[in-house]
Amino acid sequence: MSHLSRLVPLTAALLLSACGYRLVGTASNIPAEIRKVYLKPLENATGRVQVEQILTRAVADELVTRQRFEVLSSVEGADGEIAGAVTAFAVRPVAFDADGRATEFEISITARVAFRQLSPELVIWQNERYVFRDSYKLEASELGYFDRETPAIEATASNFAETMVTDLLEGF
Repeated sequence: MSHLSRLVPLTAALLLSACGYRLVGTASNIPAEIRKVYLKPLENATGRVQVEQILTRAVADELVTRQRFEVLSSVEGADGEIAGAVTAFAVRPVAFDADGRATEFEISITARVAFRQLSPELVIWQNERYVFRDSYKLEASELGYFDRETPAIEATASNFAETMVTDLLEGF
C-alpha cells in the first residue's frame, strides 16, 4: 500500500507536466539568446501631444521591472528591438453627475507594436492594432480647473505597459 501511495502523486505530476500546464506568467515565446533589447521611442500618429513619450517611458519601466531583459537606449549591442506607434487616442465621458457634468472618462489607446530579433532578423511578436482601454474619475471639485487628462494618461500608461509586455512575453 505504501508503494502505491508514492506512485500516485508521481504519476499525477508527470501527467500534468506533460499536458503543458504551467503557472500564469511563466511562459515565454522569446528566444533565450535575446538578453538586451532596444526600446525604440514610440511614434505619435495622434493629435495628443506627449502620449507617445508617456507610453514609451511606461513600457521601459515595465521591462526593467520584469528583469527579463537589459533595456538599452540605442540599437548598438541589442539582440532585439521593440518599436511601434500610437495610432489612435481618445477620451470620452462615460458617467455624469446630477448636473450633467462628466465625472468619469474612458481613455482608449490604439498602438502598432512589434518585437523583433535583430540577428537573424525575425519578428517574434507583433500587433498592428493593440487596443487598450482604461477609465478615470474626477471629483466635482476638480472639474474644469486643472488638466486631469495628462495624469490620467500617466496612470493608464502603466496599465497599458503591464498588459502589453505580458502579451509580448507570452505571445498573445
